[in-house]
Amino acid sequence: MTNTRRKQKQKLSLHDYLAEIRSLIKRPWFKWPIITASSIISLGFLGFLFILYGGALIVDDEALILPATTTIQTEDGIQVGRVFSENRQLVTLDQIPDHVQAAFIAVEDERFYRHAGVDFRSVMRAVYRDIVAFDKVEGASTITQQLSKNLFLDNSKTWMRKTKEVMASIYLERHYTKNDILELYLNEVYFAHGIHGVGTAADFFFGKSVEDLTVTEGAMLAGLIKGPNRYSPYIDADRALSRRNLVLSQMQRVGELNTEEMLALQGQTLGVQDRRTEDKPWLASYIDVVLREAETTYQLSRDELRRGGYQITVYLDENAQKIAYDELQKTQYFQGSQPNAEAAFTLMEQETGRLKALIGGRQFKIGDHNRVLTQRQPGSVMKPLAVYAPAMTEGYDPYVLLEDSQQDYDGYTVRNADNHYDGEVTMYDAVRVSKNTSAVWLLDQLGINVSKSYLEKMSLELPDEGLALGLGGLKYGLTPIQVAEGYRTFIHDGEWIEAHSIAVIKDRNGNIIGEADPRTETVFSQQAAWNMVRMLENAVVDGTAQAGDFPKALAGKTGTTQHPHVPGHAKDAWFAGVTPEYVTSLWIGYDHSDAEHYLTTGSQSPTMATKAILEAIDQVTPLATAFEKPVDVMELSEPIRLPVVHDLNASFSFGGWTLVRGKLDWTADADDRIVYHIYQKTETGDQLIGKTEGIGEFTLTGMSLFGSSQYFVVPYNPLTKQTGQPSNVVTLSLRGQEF
Repeated sequence: MTNTRRKQKQKLSLHDYLAEIRSLIKRPWFKWPIITASSIISLGFLGFLFILYGGALIVDDEALILPATTTIQTEDGIQVGRVFSENRQLVTLDQIPDHVQAAFIAVEDERFYRHAGVDFRSVMRAVYRDIVAFDKVEGASTITQQLSKNLFLDNSKTWMRKTKEVMASIYLERHYTKNDILELYLNEVYFAHGIHGVGTAADFFFGKSVEDLTVTEGAMLAGLIKGPNRYSPYIDADRALSRRNLVLSQMQRVGELNTEEMLALQGQTLGVQDRRTEDKPWLASYIDVVLREAETTYQLSRDELRRGGYQITVYLDENAQKIAYDELQKTQYFQGSQPNAEAAFTLMEQETGRLKALIGGRQFKIGDHNRVLTQRQPGSVMKPLAVYAPAMTEGYDPYVLLEDSQQDYDGYTVRNADNHYDGEVTMYDAVRVSKNTSAVWLLDQLGINVSKSYLEKMSLELPDEGLALGLGGLKYGLTPIQVAEGYRTFIHDGEWIEAHSIAVIKDRNGNIIGEADPRTETVFSQQAAWNMVRMLENAVVDGTAQAGDFPKALAGKTGTTQHPHVPGHAKDAWFAGVTPEYVTSLWIGYDHSDAEHYLTTGSQSPTMATKAILEAIDQVTPLATAFEKPVDVMELSEPIRLPVVHDLNASFSFGGWTLVRGKLDWTADADDRIVYHIYQKTETGDQLIGKTEGIGEFTLTGMSLFGSSQYFVVPYNPLTKQTGQPSNVVTLSLRGQEF
């Protein structure tokens, strides 16, 4: 066969071969397997791409921001409260010692730094065992997979959940560094007892910061991860010890410890601290106010505080807080028809308006009705705020005379609590004995609108328009904190300040997001404020606030409101106090003022309780013994009490420029400010012939040798311009005199 024919035949054979292939492809039994195989390969490839890149559909960026505990601490750095949805103290990887990191990696994922999120060696082993068992019996989760499951998935053991876990893990490994993943993992893991994250666990189990954890302590914490409620040392110490030693063995196996180190460490005890069970119920009232202030002033909701990991520094004085709480547990202050009488107490630093102690109820728990924020009728505590301080700022003198008689003001009749009326009384004494009639009379003279203009400067926006305002008969009332804010004006030159508990708030990254900047307002004149301090000080020494004992400087006002359903008994009992350091307010009463709930004692109970609290505080931090007068004010004179002169005597003397002189003498009062007016009785009436100040004698000149004259003395008060009772009358005559 020639070469040409061979080539032609070969060519025909190739042509026929290709034709045959085309024919085969067209046959159904050959076509569909190829399509199926191609589809499988294509789907597999697409599935691989989906697993590789589909993690973005599973990973929730919000879940990567772990909920963290908001801590509340004092200015000294002492933690007094926590708010959380998950109790977690976030720490950075730099804070976690290398040996602690190594313990977790050794026991949970020894190839952590060598895989891309999924350890296929472990996966193949787990798949084999699952197939053998015909169920999902073994995991092969890396640290990244555990983190993915905990953050984005549930705990079900299904192939779909496992696929999602792998997808999320690959995504995390592609978008975050190994250190980022490890830090997130160590902050996320659960350690039993409501503890999340290694930072919180270090404090809970060992009472130390994570930076100070030893090798054995880190190993114990790492051992908890597999079964927190099984391996907790507070649940089963023996099992916890065995698990810790297993972790140490694993650390030795991977080269983190040598054998000698491992054996020495395994010989140590667990070293966990005693389970902390101390309860501090006295802190609840204060923490509740802090949380409310964070919400109203800094717009941080409770939910945000539970997850946000904020650090709130507060002005709490824990000693004072506990003192107040303990004192108000005593039943002696709560005399009433039922045993559930309540109390609300405020202790505010007068210089700054910082709230140092708050009691919102005798057995208060967070979420309860907080009584330091509850409006109650203030009674006579209102008088200095609404009447006397405004009046003195408007020019009234502390010794001005006020009406003290039962009067009717267009249907509103005012009576004194003791039904005693003096006709007129000084403002000083009206404050001392808490005259109702005088306060209302002065308010009527001053005007409701003038009074309310001063109250509004103290953020007391009241709807009340009647004279009952002066006696604390308000539609809604005042809170104990508002009372303290108001009384602070007296000790601080007439300036009001907004009470506040929070010093500073920092976010989880340590950035300051809120800082105390309280509002202030000048309300009363400095002189009026100082006069009020002195008048209220006298009320404590010699007035309605005498109950109890406190030897240091204290000024204050009592208040009692009558029960609307039980005549003769009280509904609200108050004492508002001022010291050189603090302002206090204390309310006692029932939450519900019906006929079955009434107090059988009045303001003496809160007065005595406040003094007892201050006395206990003084034992810890000595308080001032006296008020210090501001430089720019005049001292308020002590009141003058006019004496009754009953031993006036008259006599003659001879010699000098006038041949005959008369002399009047009497026992003068120790108060040398008293002026004595000397009168002579004449045919035309009593004639003022002279005055003497502070001494008990007067010389008469120009005497007649043959007549007789009668004289008497009348004490005079230069502060109030009041005259006292005339003395006995004496007659001066030469007849019967011996020379």
